[in-house]
Parts: sequence; C-alpha cells; structure tokens
Amino acid sequence: MCLWGDFCLKIFEIFKEVRRGFRLFRIFAAQHLKKLMEYKVDFITGACSFLIDQVVNIAFLAIIFGGVESLKGWSYYEIMFIYGFSLLPKGLDHLFCDNLWNVGYGIVRRGEFDKYLTRPISPLLSVTVEMFQVDSLGELVVGIALIITSVTHIDLPFVWYDIPLAIVAVLFGMLIYTSIKIILASISFWTKQSGHIINMIYGMNDFSKYPVEIYSRPVRYGITYIIPFAFTAFYPASYLLRHTDPVFSILGTVIAGCVLFAIGLAVWHKGLSVYESAGS
Repeated sequence: MCLWGDFCLKIFEIFKEVRRGFRLFRIFAAQHLKKLMEYKVDFITGACSFLIDQVVNIAFLAIIFGGVESLKGWSYYEIMFIYGFSLLPKGLDHLFCDNLWNVGYGIVRRGEFDKYLTRPISPLLSVTVEMFQVDSLGELVVGIALIITSVTHIDLPFVWYDIPLAIVAVLFGMLIYTSIKIILASISFWTKQSGHIINMIYGMNDFSKYPVEIYSRPVRYGITYIIPFAFTAFYPASYLLRHTDPVFSILGTVIAGCVLFAIGLAVWHKGLSVYESAGS
C-alpha cells in the first residue's frame, strides 16, 4: 500500500509539473511572439521558409517518380504519406523544444546558462519553455496537407483505433526528437559547445522520410536501433498504410521515446553536476 501511495504521489507531482510547464510555455510564447512581431518581415519570412523548403522537397520527389511507378514496392502517394507524417513529430519538436539548439550552440559557452539555475523551476523545463519557433508551423501545415492529399489516392485500411494510435505515434515521435536533442545538448556541459554535433546527428532524421527498404542494411540498423529516427515516421506510417506489425511499429515508437527520454534526463542531470559557468 505504501509503494502504491508513493507511486500515485509521484504521478501527481509529474502531472503538476507538466501543467506548470504548459502554463509557463504560454507566458514565454506570448512574450517571444511579441519580440518576433517587432520585425514583421523577418517574422513572415521565418513562417514561410520551411513551407518553401518542403515544397521543393516534394517537387524533387515528384521528379523521381516521373520515371518509375514505385520505389521498393512503395507508390508515390504512399511515400508522400510517410513524408507528410514525418513532418508532424518533427514540427511539434521544432515548435516547443527548439531552444535546446541554443544550449549546444552557445548558451553554456557564453555563461548564459546560469540564469536557468536561478529560476525556481527545473533548468530543463525553463530552457524548453523559453522560446517557440513559429517557422515550424510551415512543417505542420505541409505535413497535414500531404497526408490529406495522399489518403485521397490510397486505399487506406482504416479502423477507428488508428486515430489514437497515430496521435500516440506522433507524440512519442516528438519525444524521440526532443530526447536526442537533450542528450546532444548536454554534451556542451563538458565541451562548452555541442551545436555541430547536434546538427550532424539531427540531420540523420532525413532518412526517416522514406521507406527504410531503400537503404543499405547498416543504415537501416542505425536509424532503427541506434538513433531510432525511423520510429518517428516510417514504422508508424507503414502501419497506418498497411496495418503491418503494430507491436513493433507503434509500441516500438513508444519504447524508443521512453528509453531515449530516460537516457536524456540522466545525461542532462549528470551534465548539470559538472557544469561550470563560462563566458568571456
């Protein structure tokens, strides 16, 4: 009974921290949006930049399929669905957790991380809620548009529980992205800067936008079991498209997200324990 009470208390504390995080995010987001709106042209450019980038990528995909009917058994609209699905967890991570890039690129090196240690909330939560990226809306809009367009050309084997499973996959796919950034950003506590490492590893997420069958075995293994970007898009999207192996595709995404997040928290707290203020 005591163990059950401790467990419930822990869950309640986590729930309160999450609610507090969302409340703080709304406050910080409103202030950040006001700063962005001071330079309206830059604001509009940022909002449209990712939209243009994704349109170019889709045009390139259309050019490829101009000469072939399928790619390793996947049709053009199936790959469009996978591509669109990949933009949802990535866009949410970009929207809510993009300030982690700044930890790797200079917050620690310039000695600016000290301010997060003086706030009466978790430094990780404080870093995360401080900023949101409006240009991520381009990713989300394109992702939704691609999914809607592709399903009108695909005989999708839909059942009612696919919707909650898709939501779970998107949320835990976002957690995979965020956890990877937490782990890589934490390296800066030892090296003072890790932005280039984040950029190099995070760039591998492009592999998740296409079927894993088109890659060599080492690449497939790497993006599935080492840096599991394939669980952010291809595996859950392939289940929604063909209803194949839901345990591996959906539960695998949940497990990958939870494991990476636990590793991320451990590395982050270890990094905090060795942090020394820096700057010039």
